[in-house]
Amino acid sequence: MGRKKPVGLEKSRAVYGYLFILPFILGFVFFMIKPLWQSFMMSLSDVQISNSGFQNVSNHFENYKRAFLIDPEFNRMLVENISTMIYRSLATIVFSFFVALLLNQKFKGRALARSIFFLAVILSSGVLAGLEYNNSLMAELKASIEEFGSGNSITDVLEQVLLTNTGGVSGPSQKVFNTLFEIIDSIYDVAMASGIQIIIFLSGLQNISASMYEAADMEGCTAWEKLWKITVPMISPLMLVCWIYTIVDFFMKTDNQIMEKINTQMVDQLNYGYSSALSWIYFAVCMLLIGLTSLIISKVVNHD
Repeated sequence: MGRKKPVGLEKSRAVYGYLFILPFILGFVFFMIKPLWQSFMMSLSDVQISNSGFQNVSNHFENYKRAFLIDPEFNRMLVENISTMIYRSLATIVFSFFVALLLNQKFKGRALARSIFFLAVILSSGVLAGLEYNNSLMAELKASIEEFGSGNSITDVLEQVLLTNTGGVSGPSQKVFNTLFEIIDSIYDVAMASGIQIIIFLSGLQNISASMYEAADMEGCTAWEKLWKITVPMISPLMLVCWIYTIVDFFMKTDNQIMEKINTQMVDQLNYGYSSALSWIYFAVCMLLIGLTSLIISKVVNHD
């Protein structure tokens, strides 16, 4: 009998990878394929509810035509959601990367600082997220602050100061200012959405060999040069991972306009066919954006 060929490191890692995702694959095959098919068939039908259950009366692509050609809100919501996703995802990646750089430095209380930033993951998930958006006490507290406060946020005051001192802006400069202020206004959401990305970047930074930085120091490289010549190229594959995760996380948030519209059509108006069509359009747009942006980012990723 011939001896078995030894399994290489790359094949061994691939086997472990497939074993790791095997529970998800099995769960998807046994529990997700059928509901997905039913949802797609609903999107092509006029769903009627009777004593015998749901009945799909085929209307071909009328639900999709209604979404794009008749519904006065969906196209506007889709464009606004995509534009918000782009700048907020970019802000999340940049924020996560530089926070990971800070947390990777050696200083007292580093473990505590890392724990504090990871709290964003806990606070933005599960029950605590529900408390934040649905808690009546939090709503009353917010109303009280708005009633007795000045009504101006930090960004409102900053905007007034800048516009006063610059004599007002218009045209492209106005769009830049508006985008900048929107990002500053959403810094809380950016920080809450950065927990996982910070951990991913931090793990990548810790895997960079210290000898590379030592060699750069011997060659007289500055900190700025080391950042762009060593750190960013070595960490670039993880940027693609974090980008895909950030997009999916943004589109899955239940507080955006399209998700609220889908829930309203499904739960309040019992319009299962139309809500299914909106869901599939939203899913297709999400996958298209992930594919296009991943293709662009992969061109600049260092695979060496």
